[in-house]
Amino acid sequence: MADIKIDSKVFQERISHFINAWKADKRSGDALFAGASSIVILMGKVTDQNPEFHKNNAMHFWLLGYEFPTTLMLLTLDNIFILTTQKKAKYLDQVKGGRFPVEVLVRGKDAAENEKLFIKITDAIKAAGKKVGVLSKDNSKGPFIDEWKKCFSDNCKDAEEVDISQAMSASAFSVKDETELRAMRTSSKACVALLTPYFLDEMSNILDQDKKIKHSALADKVYNKLEDDKFWKTVELPNRQKLPPDFDPEQLDWILGPIVQSGGKFDLKWQADSDNDVLHPGIIIAAMGLRYKSYCSQIARTFMVDPNKSQESNYKFLLAVHNLILKEIRDGVIVKDVYAKAHSLIKSKKPDLEKHFLKNVGYGIGLENKDPTLILNSKNSRALKDGMTLCITTGFSDIQNPTPQDKSSKVYSLVLTDTVRVTGGEPVVFTGEAPVDVDATSFFFKDEEEAQPTPKKEKRDSRVGAVATKNITSTRLRSERNTTVDEDAEKKRRVHQKELALKKQKEGLAKYAESTADENGVEIKKFKRFESYKRDNQFPPKVRDMAIVIDQKNATVVLPVMGRPVPFHINTIKNASKSDEGDWSFLRVNFLSPGQGVGRKDDQPFEDASAHFVRSLTFKSKDGDRYAEISNIILTMKKDALKKEQEKKDMEDVVEQDKLVEIRNRRPAVLDNVFIRPAMEGKRVPGKVEIHQNGIRYQSPLSTTQRVDILFSNVRHLFFQPCQHELIVIIHIHLKDPIIIGNKKKTKDVQFYREATDIQFDETGNRKRKYRYGDEDEFEAEQEERRRRAELDRLFKGFAEKIAEAGRNESIEVDMPLRDLGFHGVPFRSNVYIQPTTECLIQVTEPPFMVITLEDIEVAHLERVQFGLKNFDLVFIFKDFTRAPYHINTIPVESLEDVKEFLDSSDIAFSEGPLNLNWSVIMKTVTANTHQFFVDGGWGFLQNDSDDDDEEPESEESAFEIDESELEEASESSEEDSDFDSNASAEASDDASDDDEEEGEDWDELEAKAKKRDRESGHDEEEERAASKKKQRKR
Repeated sequence: MADIKIDSKVFQERISHFINAWKADKRSGDALFAGASSIVILMGKVTDQNPEFHKNNAMHFWLLGYEFPTTLMLLTLDNIFILTTQKKAKYLDQVKGGRFPVEVLVRGKDAAENEKLFIKITDAIKAAGKKVGVLSKDNSKGPFIDEWKKCFSDNCKDAEEVDISQAMSASAFSVKDETELRAMRTSSKACVALLTPYFLDEMSNILDQDKKIKHSALADKVYNKLEDDKFWKTVELPNRQKLPPDFDPEQLDWILGPIVQSGGKFDLKWQADSDNDVLHPGIIIAAMGLRYKSYCSQIARTFMVDPNKSQESNYKFLLAVHNLILKEIRDGVIVKDVYAKAHSLIKSKKPDLEKHFLKNVGYGIGLENKDPTLILNSKNSRALKDGMTLCITTGFSDIQNPTPQDKSSKVYSLVLTDTVRVTGGEPVVFTGEAPVDVDATSFFFKDEEEAQPTPKKEKRDSRVGAVATKNITSTRLRSERNTTVDEDAEKKRRVHQKELALKKQKEGLAKYAESTADENGVEIKKFKRFESYKRDNQFPPKVRDMAIVIDQKNATVVLPVMGRPVPFHINTIKNASKSDEGDWSFLRVNFLSPGQGVGRKDDQPFEDASAHFVRSLTFKSKDGDRYAEISNIILTMKKDALKKEQEKKDMEDVVEQDKLVEIRNRRPAVLDNVFIRPAMEGKRVPGKVEIHQNGIRYQSPLSTTQRVDILFSNVRHLFFQPCQHELIVIIHIHLKDPIIIGNKKKTKDVQFYREATDIQFDETGNRKRKYRYGDEDEFEAEQEERRRRAELDRLFKGFAEKIAEAGRNESIEVDMPLRDLGFHGVPFRSNVYIQPTTECLIQVTEPPFMVITLEDIEVAHLERVQFGLKNFDLVFIFKDFTRAPYHINTIPVESLEDVKEFLDSSDIAFSEGPLNLNWSVIMKTVTANTHQFFVDGGWGFLQNDSDDDDEEPESEESAFEIDESELEEASESSEEDSDFDSNASAEASDDASDDDEEEGEDWDELEAKAKKRDRESGHDEEEERAASKKKQRKR
């Protein structure tokens, strides 16, 4: 204890915070502290047998940063007394002299003097009040504790002891500051590092090599790794990150396990250590907990070796329950409501697992490895607060295995444990780097052995050669080979899509309530007013001549009407035309007025229903040239006005960025020799990109004024696309609000790229080829190309990560396209390769760029999906219904299943149909009254046809039986294709209606009538002659 340094500033801040909470509780009715006027914290003799931290230990660590055994603390509203030994008192003197008074009392070996000190403490308790707060479950032991208890019982007989465990949890331990949270985060990362990769790799090697190892031996391997400094320096987490540079492994200590369980014996309360049973390949559970700088974290994962379908299904459901609990945890939520939602999900989806569900879903964690006042069960009414840290444990214990492999597999348990931080929104999962999905936690060893049974010799057709036999395929066309559908996956996808469609319908009804129906439509058109002059004296002087005056400065045409000059703003004029009749020339000026019905642009609203509007004015004169000049000037002014209005409209969503704060004290990170798209004005030359304090800057070498600044606050997505399969390597930035580059149009996408191919040398004219007749130079060139591409990828990826690191306060992350999941399509005019990322669907190789954020999508619709077509179209409808739907056309039908799988995995509801829809009309209907649209079924109209086709009939019918709907369609199509005229069809319909009234004839009667008609027409005689000729030939 030679280097103990207590942070007196932290001590004063925390004790003041605690006392203020205590005083606030007294003012509000003593609900939390139970009316305690003083609080006693006891610490007895520390033993290594029970390393658990309770609230008395936690109070020492929270206030002082260290644990001081054989010490008594007395807290009152005015001061604090600390009674301890002389050696410890030297260190505790560091907290004296602050705003909150602290008195340190020193014990010695004199029993009489020690008793006087205890009496001084009891007198302070009596002076403070009758109620004294204690920790009721405190199990501190030792001679010091015994002496105090005897003195307290003798001198404080009237004092009433009240439990203040929950008050200490709520006011001191549960809500953590940034320093505490940093320690929690580091502790969690250390847990992840030991579980994945270390434990996971060890377990995988043991199972792969079919070794026998005891649970305790495997746990000891993990336990001893805590002392391996080299491991902590080199270990990489699953997300490829390393532990913080200031990480100190000396500060780590075990609080749980490590525990390894398998073979049907599971204890999800973690009360027993790992036993000596051999690791059983089946369900394997690993759990562990660490303490770093006194702050605890826990993690547990379930690993499945050759699981059956029931186990996989139950694990997926466990994951769904776990995610639901994480989703519900946020500031202000009552603890019992979290448990109730998880329980209700189990009851509704899998009621057979209800009895196996754990009695709680976690507890508070921090300085204590388990806060008993913050258990997440069905009875706790405590509210969660921002800054709390919880250990979330979701599990099912002792589930019966329907198809056990052996006697050790009859019963199994499933569990997931994560350490999380409560926030105002979704919680931060500190142990989230350790994967939990089925693919990452499942291991299959038997499949590898059983996948290659002894091949049976196929019967070979003697007519077919050996080479030909290999090339015979089950399909005729190449396009058929990649379009096979997994029926099971299709069924699951259909169920998931119905859930998503129902969810969208509910969200739509909730979002667009009836009360806000008027606000959901398009913007209400208003009658526009334009002002040419505010006063009479602003008129041009020429108006006195009572002639037509063009005032281009004020964008006005002054026309003489009834002997007065009347100004008309150019925006009120539709057009002007000049015509000649004889000696006279006529000038007609047409005005924009409501009710013309010419087009959408001219659709002006009526402000006053009884108002009258001038549609046009006509003037005549013999000066035809002047009228032609006036007409041309008006048309030019009209074009200029429309151009200005369009530019103003385009610039509406352009936000003026704040100024870029440059780095002055050091050189900024630079990526040199890169091009920018959209390109700057002038000659195309490479520039450089610099990272500054609040954004990045692209600087052209041509001029200091030619630069583009992008602030981190305006960055929505940051992409890095490697040059693999491409000619360029790209850093692409998609912005929240558009910016202007140079004097060009606005853009929401800015890209920095460099060409990956080196074409500065002529391969055919290379000098080396004169002397080298082999392919060595080509091999060298290919290797050089690969090396150059890899170096470019490394350089650009590293710079993109630096951008993300500099903009971490704006939550900027680098996203990379997943090329394997991409597909070809035509979003604009050219066929391009479109690739999904974690949050988007992008095409950034060729301009114009395409970046669609998945969370902005309401639904997707697949058009032209029908048998025989080689392509289909994809339409995205956005949550902002005023935004036009986005079309990706001519996607190859081979990509249909991949596109469906991508949409379904991204939780995007989609539908499909055989035809292209008129989306402008559909969106008009949606925006006109959005509430009514969702009341009428919302997007269900897109799904109706496909749903009807997918549903199986309730009763089995013949494959050749035609139902009524098909019969009606057939009759309609036959009528449409009929060659008869309208009169004939009308007569036929009349005959049919008459026949319907009578009873229908049977087949015999109809056949007899047909023969009669044939005889009348002579068909029978011809048939008889033909039959007799055939008989004669046979003879």
